[in-house]
Amino acid sequence: MNNDFEIQLTKKQRKYFFSIYEYAVPSTCLVHYLYNNQFDGEYLLPEFKHLDFLWLIKGETVSSEELKSLMQSIKSLPGVQLVNEMTNEKIKHKQHLIF
Repeated sequence: MNNDFEIQLTKKQRKYFFSIYEYAVPSTCLVHYLYNNQFDGEYLLPEFKHLDFLWLIKGETVSSEELKSLMQSIKSLPGVQLVNEMTNEKIKHKQHLIF
């Protein structure tokens, strides 16, 4: 897991830093990115204030069965209260996810 990435946003003349963790699956083109959605009371994606983290999967196509299995695994972790698939249409601030 690599956490060398972060997104910096400036709002109200203050800077906010959102950590991004990366994991490249060995021997595949699949990369997982875990975004911290909150920093000091501000949100990377304000339309999802109820989410602490956002998970982006890039690279190979993940089948719906694999995605369901992954979501079930995450739901079973202690402290996880909500796991929800987000479609592109629901994300209003896509530009904030680019690093």
